[in-house]
Amino acid sequence: MLSRGLIGIGLILSAGCGKTKTASSEDAQPVSATASTSWSMTRGGPDLGGRIQAPVPRNPTMKWTFDAGEMVSAEAAIAHGRVYVGNEYGVLFAIDNDTGKQVWRFATEDAITAAPAVSDTALFLPSNDGTLYALDPDSGTGIWQFSTEDKISASPVLVNDPESGDAWVLVNGYDGATRCLDAETGNVVWVYETMDFINGSPAVVDGRFVVFGGCDAQLHVVNLADGSLVRMIPTEAQVINSIATRGAMAYCGNYANQTVGFDIAEGKVTWVYQDRNLPFYSSPGVSEELLFIGSRDKHLHAIDQDSGMAAWKYRTGARVEGSPIVFDDAVVFGSDDGRVYALNLDSGEEIWKLDLGEGLSASPAFGYGNIVISGEDGTVFALGESG
Repeated sequence: MLSRGLIGIGLILSAGCGKTKTASSEDAQPVSATASTSWSMTRGGPDLGGRIQAPVPRNPTMKWTFDAGEMVSAEAAIAHGRVYVGNEYGVLFAIDNDTGKQVWRFATEDAITAAPAVSDTALFLPSNDGTLYALDPDSGTGIWQFSTEDKISASPVLVNDPESGDAWVLVNGYDGATRCLDAETGNVVWVYETMDFINGSPAVVDGRFVVFGGCDAQLHVVNLADGSLVRMIPTEAQVINSIATRGAMAYCGNYANQTVGFDIAEGKVTWVYQDRNLPFYSSPGVSEELLFIGSRDKHLHAIDQDSGMAAWKYRTGARVEGSPIVFDDAVVFGSDDGRVYALNLDSGEEIWKLDLGEGLSASPAFGYGNIVISGEDGTVFALGESG
């Protein structure tokens, strides 16, 4: 079904931290990982780097659209030949990746603002009703539920026990806790508690560490095996989205209008990038040399990973709040101006842009050859190579 806001498609070459609570990598693989052409969890994998080992589609066309009935701010997951995406009404849709037709739907009790994670045998859905739902990915039938004390606005991440290989689910909650759950049963393996809200997903570094930022203005480094604290690295303001990692480095935006580079092993901030007095709401994407992050200043910023110096920036027509994805030869992202952009990694030169006709605050995903991104009017768009 074509969106009501989709007029003249053409190739034309919020999260927050709220009030403060009072006190009272590469070795980590997805659980039963699906084919490399899928996007089985947020940002493409446990390092949260948004990296795709493939060239960008050069001549994308609209493959299909799907009307989700309400605003979609959540990133999609793509696996089992399906696109899984939730809307602000709290409904998750399973959509056939080839046809754009609904396969099944599942309703929660509040908004879905983050992507599910998908293994071979289960789909793990976060909801702002405070529940993580484990569902059968083929039918949407419930397997188990785990309830927390506040909303879950961050995507879960799938990993394996570094000793036994058992399947685990990592999930951050707005109640300030990081939980490791047994993927088969939903039983708690360990809990790590912070003193403030957590909006972003946990990254896994070197198969040993869980790393994330929170509204306590700290980067937390925790042992994957048992949830014990390794160290905290302070930053100047709340971290309001997921970090990205590459090697022993972590990168994020914060509420002080900064993008920050952290050395996880050394436990220190290595650089701070600041351009204008407007916040970076997006999560970064990383290539081999640069990181890319969207800002409310309407730009996508490219920053040197080693020095923190600006490489280039590209202006769009509105805020850039969704997180970019990084191909071998291009970075792709959406803007609230309604366009999807593909830019050259090194120069920022425009490769193509597509006007989709509605604001795009959701992050794109890529699977089975399609770029999937959702709009503020509730349309899910699938863009793929023409021909």
